[in-house]
Amino acid sequence: MATSSLKKPKKTCDDKNCPFHGRLSIRGRVLDGVVISTRMDKTAVVRRDYLHYVPKLKRYERRHSHVSAHNPPCISIKEGDIVKIAECRPISKTVSFVVIEVLEGK
Repeated sequence: MATSSLKKPKKTCDDKNCPFHGRLSIRGRVLDGVVISTRMDKTAVVRRDYLHYVPKLKRYERRHSHVSAHNPPCISIKEGDIVKIAECRPISKTVSFVVIEVLEGK
């Protein structure tokens, strides 16, 4: 998925790790999730819910995982927002995703 196929945010920024205004390219997986924390500088923690099949019981169980994602200044997100994140090159030890779109605001 190229950044040209995404809609650009209305605000601009000078962040070098912004997929719209910087030099960061996105590749790989694109996930949806809920923002649960924005306390870190330019980083958000996104909760991803999914179903896991248990063959022994022949049913699904609900699971979740937390993904750290870079939050560019041009995309203003708050806790509780539903966002779309895309995989990118590693930005830090734990951050390999970037927020590309806000699907629903709180």
